Amino acid sequence: MPTDRTPIGVVLVALADPTRRLLLDTLAEAGLASATTLADRLPVSRQAVVKHLTVLENAGLVTGGRAGREVLYRVSPAPLTESAHWLADLAGRWERRLSAIKRAAETDDTD
Repeated sequence: MPTDRTPIGVVLVALADPTRRLLLDTLAEAGLASATTLADRLPVSRQAVVKHLTVLENAGLVTGGRAGREVLYRVSPAPLTESAHWLADLAGRWERRLSAIKRAAETDDTD
């Protein structure tokens, strides 16, 4: 079960697989869906959907709850939002570093 602060690495590994990204997009569009419903919409088997949902659930990206005999899944955006903030911060730091290198290189060219 994911904690309140799922490690970003777990989220990124879960998102690295294109099938899981497609599954997450499909689930976000549906709002709430069972593994069977998702398998009907994707080019993979129900068993594959369940395996991918398990990875996404362990990363905190989806949550599942029983509804009768089925488990219905929904997107849980908090880990994705946290990861996006971290990536944006990382990108900003790299932009600042690269700008400093560029300024230093341009200063050296004028001497």
